[in-house]
Amino acid sequence: MRTSSNPAFRNLPTSPGGYARFGPAGGAPAGMAGAGGMFGGGGSPMPTAAADDRPLTVDDVVQKTAINVVLALAVGVATAWSGLYVLGLLGFVVGLVLALVIIFKQSTNKFLVLGYSAAEGMALGAITGVFQSIATSPGGTSYAGIGVQAILGTLGIFIGMLVVYKTGAIRVTPRLTKMVIGAAIGVVVLMLANLVAGFFVPGGMGLRDGGALAIIFSLVCIAIGAFMLMLDFDQADQAVKAGVPARFAWYLAFGFMTTLVWLYIEILRLLSYFRE
Repeated sequence: MRTSSNPAFRNLPTSPGGYARFGPAGGAPAGMAGAGGMFGGGGSPMPTAAADDRPLTVDDVVQKTAINVVLALAVGVATAWSGLYVLGLLGFVVGLVLALVIIFKQSTNKFLVLGYSAAEGMALGAITGVFQSIATSPGGTSYAGIGVQAILGTLGIFIGMLVVYKTGAIRVTPRLTKMVIGAAIGVVVLMLANLVAGFFVPGGMGLRDGGALAIIFSLVCIAIGAFMLMLDFDQADQAVKAGVPARFAWYLAFGFMTTLVWLYIEILRLLSYFRE
């Protein structure tokens, strides 16, 4: 049984059979866990589907994810345009609380998921707005257009990794999954260590000071985020094949959003280094 680096995609309910799939018909590609995958044997049995509780489809995941992305983008643009950057802290706090509730309760409540996306959109919009608002001075740094570039960069990585996943250029195997999870844990530990070191030494460990090491670290974080997207695609694929209830599309959409938020922040940070 394979797990994901994204905590939102763990321990979804099991169900016999399938409904639709990303991959080719007639079985899972080599290296995948098969129709059961992470949903086989490890989750809670799925209740008998009612008339309004049909199996999950690819379209369900795509639609719900698109709704959350558009909502986060709209709220982010509104926040950046309004100049109410103080809302950024509120957005991060609310987003964290909602994320913990959704993950630990494995909630499929669409209002919680939409609330998370709106909160993160508010937070990211505030951060982007702060960059955009920095005045340009002779010989100084201009961050004009950095938000659009970060959005395009995130979208490009999403599309690129989807193509890589669907063509099978890189297959999601248990070994790859463990490597990505280990790398993600490693960078988080380094981030925390750098934060703590910053209280004692100016610039901390140099992972976020805009220097060469900071650029390399951001590139590594972006690469890990890209591979996390591949794992997310695989987990959505597994869910569709397992025939989990359609309402879990909101849960899967939340999982995609957590990865996209991380990617956007890291790309925005990297772009700011190059602007400096």
